[in-house]
Amino acid sequence: MTSRALILGCAGKSLSAEEAAFFRDVRPWGFILFKRNIGLPEEVRALTDSLRDCLGSERAPILIDQEGGRVQRMGPPHWPAYPAGGRYGRLNGSAATIARLGARLMAHDLSEVGINVDCAPILDVPAPGAHDIIGDRAYGTNPASVAEIGRAIAEGLMAGGVLPVMKHIPGHGRAACDSHHALPVVDATREALAAQDFGPFRALADLPMAMSAHVVFAAIDPDRPATQSATVIREVIRTAIGFDNLLMTDDLSMQALTGSFRERAQRAFAAGVDIGLHCNGAMDEMRAVAEAAPALEGRAAERAAAALARLDPAAEDFDLPEARARFAAALAAA
Repeated sequence: MTSRALILGCAGKSLSAEEAAFFRDVRPWGFILFKRNIGLPEEVRALTDSLRDCLGSERAPILIDQEGGRVQRMGPPHWPAYPAGGRYGRLNGSAATIARLGARLMAHDLSEVGINVDCAPILDVPAPGAHDIIGDRAYGTNPASVAEIGRAIAEGLMAGGVLPVMKHIPGHGRAACDSHHALPVVDATREALAAQDFGPFRALADLPMAMSAHVVFAAIDPDRPATQSATVIREVIRTAIGFDNLLMTDDLSMQALTGSFRERAQRAFAAGVDIGLHCNGAMDEMRAVAEAAPALEGRAAERAAAALARLDPAAEDFDLPEARARFAAALAAA
């Protein structure tokens, strides 16, 4: 059966009968987990198994935001605490090597409980005076360094059988407010954006998936955030950056977007996104978003299949205790 162009959340640590029936009917392409869904490792594994059972697919994508630092859905006591991205950016010459190792360890943690997509690396380049919603999540303020560390993290994840999602394309680093609560408007020129913000995404345009930014770029489209802007998607993401792989929205429930949930989704799909993301597990909102989501067909389906084809079932061999010890020692030494 054809999937719907959606990634959806669920409410708790196990599925309700209503959720399971809804997911079987709607058939989203995948799911996303948050801290509210994370219990014991065996509970997380049971949840990912039950989500895939709803779709009848052992390879269905299940996502999580596992960056490290303050954006880490799986943490102590059952999983290690990983550093925020900014820590890697301060490691100078060893940054890429240590970042890759950290991502490889994260991939192990995720794979063990059935999670096969991580919403990382974060390729936003913070600008002076910007809101700290990005802050220490960023790998630095130099686009080339951000791209180098982002590439290392993507490679570490894929070596462990986890797909990376680069975010927030085409850049959230200049936003003066948190798009969870309000709509950021960036007034920088297109030339300034191309020189600073777009660079890391351009360097990693071969990655399988990207998440859009709920940010207005006034010099490009003053009326619509990137997620809902055909101009930004066509002229910047697909052309200037050269990203022709799977494009998903950031969370459609964020308050940067306006209108009903059906309207939010309709505008994003009309602009050219491939997949809509809705995270909070609220059933009434998910039903409204699903009403607007098309079947996953055509070019979007090709991009989705190409992304999943890059999941390597034979993860890179490594000695887990030795790798954890080497990672801890590298951070301590730096």
